[in-house]
Amino acid sequence: MTRTGQGTGLHGTRQPGTGSHGTGLHSTGLHSTGLGSTGLRRGLVAGVACASLAVALFGATPATAGQKSGHDDGARDGSGTGTPVTLAEGLLGPLSLEVGRHNTVYVTQNFKGELTKVARDGTTSTLASAPGEEISAVTARKGTVYYARVAQDHSAATLRSIAPDGTDAELADIAAYEKSANPDQNNSYGIVDLDPTCAAQFDPTQPPLVPATYTGVVDTHPYASLALWNGVYVADAGGNAILHVDWDGTVSTTAVLPPSEPVTIDAAMIADIGFPACAAGHEYRFEPVPTDVELGPDGWLYVTSLPGGPEDASLGARGSVYRVDPDSGEVELVATGFVGATGLAVSQDDGTIYVAELFGGPAGTGQVSVLEPGSDTPSALVAVSQPAAIELRHGALYLTTDAITPDANGAPTPVGKLVRIPLTGGHAASDALDDTTD
Repeated sequence: MTRTGQGTGLHGTRQPGTGSHGTGLHSTGLHSTGLGSTGLRRGLVAGVACASLAVALFGATPATAGQKSGHDDGARDGSGTGTPVTLAEGLLGPLSLEVGRHNTVYVTQNFKGELTKVARDGTTSTLASAPGEEISAVTARKGTVYYARVAQDHSAATLRSIAPDGTDAELADIAAYEKSANPDQNNSYGIVDLDPTCAAQFDPTQPPLVPATYTGVVDTHPYASLALWNGVYVADAGGNAILHVDWDGTVSTTAVLPPSEPVTIDAAMIADIGFPACAAGHEYRFEPVPTDVELGPDGWLYVTSLPGGPEDASLGARGSVYRVDPDSGEVELVATGFVGATGLAVSQDDGTIYVAELFGGPAGTGQVSVLEPGSDTPSALVAVSQPAAIELRHGALYLTTDAITPDANGAPTPVGKLVRIPLTGGHAASDALDDTTD
């Protein structure tokens, strides 16, 4: 039995053709994103080696139709969605977005290394370009736009700002902070409490290229960000942490996400990955992959996380939403049961959470789910093709869709879209923070 794992290349994001597929132990395309691999073996290799986002995203097979996600059938208060409107198309890997003043939208084309501005009339313009690198993690506040620029090998990653007059400047060196602090260095991943005799059978120089147990390695991939009055919060999918960047460029750790819920190793996983047979029956702890960060009406930060390993439902619907106390760093699980949780939006009116599931839905082709206030069980809201990023403004969801569609050769294609989907019923007036908020 072969387990096919989809990832998203978060942990690592090299440009197409520069790395191997990954499915995401460490990596998920997002970690590395691991979309396109053929099994958990590539996920492990990609994860630890930080394989590429774009490449990892392609070549994956869809999740099996009918796989359970743990979702209710639909929103319980009669809320729904109206007719989607396409605002822009022809985007290459649109993995993050921000809605700014006057409904101007900023979209990163991660695989192209470009930050695109979409005006209200649909006119597009380029705000920043870094060919051969990745541009990600866009946010905005009071007319200033912030984004991350990441080297393909993750040797460099900076948070930058674009002032209203167009001045583009570095705000903080994220990679330097990761190298000096390595926030998740105390997290243990892999097989915990394995018999030394069995552990000795793991050879990190041979596939699957991982030790039996390891702690957090130095890696960074700023994937999403949120600008607030006190600085910019960054969801680092490589560092497994939420960082804070002060206005003077000082970087600190707000919180480190815990390892994902362990998966019990079975015979199929051993055959696919190449673990020693003695590992059967033991639990494997994958790395968390934070993919978005937003502010809730309770003053806590809300974070989506991929589970590491395959992001499709082959090992279960393991994506999660956490909330983080920005003062103490306390982390609490809000809900799990998502498939490819790559972004979220939180209503400031009542705390309703909307989650983009890249591989959600019965056929594994994508959906937006909703968590009603106080609920820990997600409900399917609307089917959407490969949604990657999501924002909430003035009673409508803004989404990037068709985010990782490959051609016949597995190369990324510029078919991504920016769409606006109005909310109806009880959430028609919902809104999240905009960039004018103090």
